[in-house]
Amino acid sequence: MYSELFKVRFCETDALAHVSNTVLVQWFETAREPIFRLFTPNLDLKNWPLILASYKVDFLLQIFYGHEVEVRTFISRIGNSSFDVYQELWQEQKKCASGTTTLVHYDFCSGKACTIPDEIKALLNKHFLNP
Repeated sequence: MYSELFKVRFCETDALAHVSNTVLVQWFETAREPIFRLFTPNLDLKNWPLILASYKVDFLLQIFYGHEVEVRTFISRIGNSSFDVYQELWQEQKKCASGTTTLVHYDFCSGKACTIPDEIKALLNKHFLNP
């Protein structure tokens, strides 16, 4: 599991006085950076090897300004060329949201998915979600 803390900024709140739903997707993406580094350690955008295929977010509780949030990141599925990242957002010891993102190991030059190398699969497995 990877874990990242975020300070909720005032500008991330909306007219209903809680964090806007669009902010969670940004936090989740930022918290996936350690996984990006497994594929490209220097985060070279000219040789980016991943493409986002889908994501789903479940909003469980409201999130508020003035309290840090923690994003916990796991791997929940590993296929031949794609894998799922499962993430949870916690605030004050309460799970407020969860989400699953499917990423594909992708060759932009050929425009095709490619097999995830065994050594990267082994690294992904170290962060596999234990139910």
